Amino acid sequence: MFRRFKYRIYPTKKQESILNKTLEECRWLYNNTLNYRIEQYENGISESYYSTTPRITKLKVDRLSLKTVYAEVLQNVVMRVDLAYQNFFRRVLTTSDNPGFPRFKGLGRYDSITYLKKGVKLFESTLKLSKIGNIKIKIDRPIEGTIKTTTIRKSSTGKWYATIVCSIDKEPTVTTNTEIVGIDLGISSFLTTDTAEKIENPRFFKAEVKELTKFDRKHSKQKSPKTKKVKARIHERMKFKRDNFTHQLSRQFVNRYKIICLEDLKINKLIENNYLAKEIANVSWGEFISKLLYKAEDAGVVVLQINPAYTSQDCSTCGYRVYKELGERIHSCPNCGLVLDRDVNAAKNILALGLQSLD
Repeated sequence: MFRRFKYRIYPTKKQESILNKTLEECRWLYNNTLNYRIEQYENGISESYYSTTPRITKLKVDRLSLKTVYAEVLQNVVMRVDLAYQNFFRRVLTTSDNPGFPRFKGLGRYDSITYLKKGVKLFESTLKLSKIGNIKIKIDRPIEGTIKTTTIRKSSTGKWYATIVCSIDKEPTVTTNTEIVGIDLGISSFLTTDTAEKIENPRFFKAEVKELTKFDRKHSKQKSPKTKKVKARIHERMKFKRDNFTHQLSRQFVNRYKIICLEDLKINKLIENNYLAKEIANVSWGEFISKLLYKAEDAGVVVLQINPAYTSQDCSTCGYRVYKELGERIHSCPNCGLVLDRDVNAAKNILALGLQSLD
């Protein structure tokens, strides 16, 4: 099992300067490697990570500044180019629309570097990085397992973070919970359970949209770094709020239930709806589901993702299909007479399908 631990780090001005130079060197190497791969492909030569990595040694002869960057960090840059190519070819095979060819990184668009375990040492409040030095780190929760990789990332507001991936040898946990639940995800309410419990949609974007619009207009006129940073801070604040909300809510459900049934939503497809795209992106279903899945796995809770087809239309009592428009919020069955909130009816159907899949 792998687990990520994310911490805030506080480099000195000198260390921050070194980190920024390291990011710039990695950006240059990324663009150089991508250009090399494109030229080779046009000449009918197929390259891979292993055939491209030896170029780093040759490039160091002409660009001496590459020597200031730890070797494994540079190797990771080449690996990122290779992964970008692999993902491109995968999209070519699976999508008919624009698959998105790997792009060159503009100034300031390369924001992270990755160390393997050899280049990193972690002490109580210090993170030692090869060729950068000892950086102050705030450990707000203890690290478990063996450190595999450490990624240093610079946020859009200039903050620095260390994301440490650890390998954990852990026996499977068996939960002591006994309750089961069906969940219907929505926009008017973030989620509704089969027992008619509703969690309201916090609508973080709506709360910040007035201030964001104000600085959007200022930035479009002034184009100053100050207004750009204020805009980034507003977006960061919304992200923190969404992250905190989904963390706490997923933890509540994992601590309470033994079996959790919810919809297997294709969020990327749903966002194609021009009328609801902004609401769907802001509601953070994907973040909630991903956090719920990994926390449930750790706690021994079963999470079942159910095909949502017709769960809102079918009657949860008799199974009769009652077609409804999206604006119809009440399920009224002409067959058995059941009158119920549309989302509660869907949650009951999701729970029934989940239990049915468990036999």
